[in-house]
Amino acid sequence: MEKIKVCIIIPAYNEEKRIGATLEEYGNFYSKIKKESIEILVVINNTRDKTEEVVKKYQKKFENIRFLNFKQGGKGFAITEGFRYALEKKFDLMGFVDADCATPPNAFYDLITNIQEYDGIIANRWDKRSKLPIKQPFLRRFISRIFNFMVRCLFFLNFRDTQCGAKLFKRKAIEKVFGDLKVSAWVFDVNILYAMKKKSLKVRDFPTYWIDKEGSTVYPLKTSFNMFLGIIRLRMINSPLDKFSKPLKPLIRKVWGSLK
Repeated sequence: MEKIKVCIIIPAYNEEKRIGATLEEYGNFYSKIKKESIEILVVINNTRDKTEEVVKKYQKKFENIRFLNFKQGGKGFAITEGFRYALEKKFDLMGFVDADCATPPNAFYDLITNIQEYDGIIANRWDKRSKLPIKQPFLRRFISRIFNFMVRCLFFLNFRDTQCGAKLFKRKAIEKVFGDLKVSAWVFDVNILYAMKKKSLKVRDFPTYWIDKEGSTVYPLKTSFNMFLGIIRLRMINSPLDKFSKPLKPLIRKVWGSLK
């Protein structure tokens, strides 16, 4: 019987200090899995540090690690290119996880083994069965709940956690929504989930184990502004008002620049 092929995409932006530990954990764990054929794909994007050198080091250690490197930036862009690669290579399942290993490899494997008849499965940190040994700071949790409320109101998505960086989908689902992945920034997660909703694809959420990690390469205030503006832009893209949303692009760039 042919093994199910799984591609785990890790978007990496200036992650030289954290990607090594993540690849060590993921490489060790998935090299021991025999039931599925699992590849770890690091998609380096707009990086100015030594992330590629670190990845190459672990690529020599684990044969299931691959990488792509792009000058363009953005989490969504990196994941989309990872999907493009996975589709070309005919992977059966393809998903993504954050570079900081906040979702340990065994927690991501739970998604692989529980996707079952669904088209996609996403980790939900707000499920009562989830385990979070280290809680996020209050401000981040507060912003997260406001953002989730807006997502529910604007997109009618019945998920309590759209932003957890651990998601997995079947190839046929990604094939159906690939052309609708238009947002390259932090609202990419909402983009893909809403695209699946419009295609009547079934996505379930699942409890997870998640550890808040230090050393983030993003700034909470700057990212929050861009996320809120991003979902408004995404809503307009998916409405007859799209042509009126173009003025938001310079505003987003201005806010981003002012918060650096």
